[in-house]
Amino acid sequence: MGAYRWFTPSLKATMTTPLRVVAVSGGIQRPSKSAALAAHLLDLIADEVPSQQTVVEMAALAPQLAGAVWRSQLPSAVEQALLAVEQADVLVVATPVFRGSYTGLFKHFFDFIDQDALIDKPVLLAATGGSERHALVIDHQLRPLFSFFQARSLPLGVYATDKDFVDHRLHNPDLLARARLAVQRAKPLLALATPAPTLAVPAFTQA
Repeated sequence: MGAYRWFTPSLKATMTTPLRVVAVSGGIQRPSKSAALAAHLLDLIADEVPSQQTVVEMAALAPQLAGAVWRSQLPSAVEQALLAVEQADVLVVATPVFRGSYTGLFKHFFDFIDQDALIDKPVLLAATGGSERHALVIDHQLRPLFSFFQARSLPLGVYATDKDFVDHRLHNPDLLARARLAVQRAKPLLALATPAPTLAVPAFTQA
């Protein structure tokens, strides 16, 4: 626990333009532990850098996403979600573990992302599962996926089990410390993130 107590100053004093931080939750149920974990990580990032935050949940997009084969077949809500991810300055991704990997809809969503859109983009990796047995999903599944996109996967991932939540809120002190440390270790890359120019794209909303 000692290492978790060393933190560096917030970047808010030196960054004036908000970063667009987008979280993608691969959970297909509501409420979702993965969405709760992603939201917690967004809060920690907001404590460190000025940010405009968006959450994309597979649970909301599933009925419109699942049947599409080509991006041109996607309805506007899914297209807006894809654009939000592609135009983000920083990504947070969190997925439940399903049969040893990320959920199928999570992968299906990223199959539609332009393969050059995430180059050098900082990505904080997170996952949830029923037990510690699946903790390596971050290094064995998520890191290779975002390596394909040439994104900058951040040094520490965050893995949470069912016992780390109470009423879909994180409560395990060790996990809370791990999440905060993951964001602290990410700060050098967050400081390098350059806010992308704003394009004329409708704001993303989901039901």
